[in-house]
Amino acid sequence: MGILYVQGRLSHPRELSRQRKLRFLVDTGAFFSVVPREVLSTLKVSPVGEETVQFADGRRARWKVGEVRLEVDGRSVTTLVLFGKKETQPLLGAYSLEGLGLTVDSRRRRLVRRPIVIVAVAG
Repeated sequence: MGILYVQGRLSHPRELSRQRKLRFLVDTGAFFSVVPREVLSTLKVSPVGEETVQFADGRRARWKVGEVRLEVDGRSVTTLVLFGKKETQPLLGAYSLEGLGLTVDSRRRRLVRRPIVIVAVAG
């Protein structure tokens, strides 16, 4: 697939005037998105919990998780992000991509809207 970066805007979930533009590396292998904790602190985003993260080398750690408003390609969603270290590259993970209704077109190296599939309908 190659490397794909996208521009996005992060906001405090209830104070949308607190916002910041970021360049995200799209990482469909990561469940949560990751944002440097300094960015989240600037937006006044508070942790709502902790999650265990596993790194590619097998190490594990507990990282704080918070709620943000995320806008990418004209679509927006309130989503969970991990509080990364200062030097952390912002990552756009699968959980946020699903919420945005976006998927990766690996041939064209861009994000596209994914079809909404309804598996079962009660009626």
